[in-house]
Amino acid sequence: MARTRRISQPRAPRTERAARFLLRLPGALHRALAEQAAGEGVSLNEFCVRRLRAGSGAPDVQVDVGAVVERARRIAGPHVVGVIAHGSRVRNDASTSSDVDVLIVVDRDLPLTRELYRRWDDEGGDTGSGQVLDAHFVHLPESADRAGGVWCEAAIEGVVLADASGRVSRALREVRRAISEGRLVRRRAHGQPYWTAA
Repeated sequence: MARTRRISQPRAPRTERAARFLLRLPGALHRALAEQAAGEGVSLNEFCVRRLRAGSGAPDVQVDVGAVVERARRIAGPHVVGVIAHGSRVRNDASTSSDVDVLIVVDRDLPLTRELYRRWDDEGGDTGSGQVLDAHFVHLPESADRAGGVWCEAAIEGVVLADASGRVSRALREVRRAISEGRLVRRRAHGQPYWTAA
């Protein structure tokens, strides 16, 4: 039987009373979160609630993890290291037509070419619940301090769907540490956010 992973749980009823939650954060991480909240036009509180809800699986989307991993392996063979869900479905701000975004992490022995994407598209298929899977192939970062924007965003909001060796989870932890220690920062240029070394 295919293993289906629910990325989130249903929202709490509107009648639920709000509770207080005090959390001490490193200053650099607080600033990064505040910048992201401002970039999305929401309060820091609302931004954090969305991220916490997403981390607990808030968007009502199901992914057949086995099918996604099998599809990735048909394309990338033994080079597949892991799979991460990210994007609007995980952030819980998707529209009904939004794709399910996944990062297919492959080892550095496999070049990232257009052929991978062509083969992914030729495979067709969806999540098993009618939602389109949009894949982005990536390598593990060489070091946390040199992680690109996609890894920074995945570290903050991604949901690991497959990681047999633990390498993906370790990379995400290292990137989160670099963000919390202020070595990676989120900035804005011409209204667009980007990540860079401090």
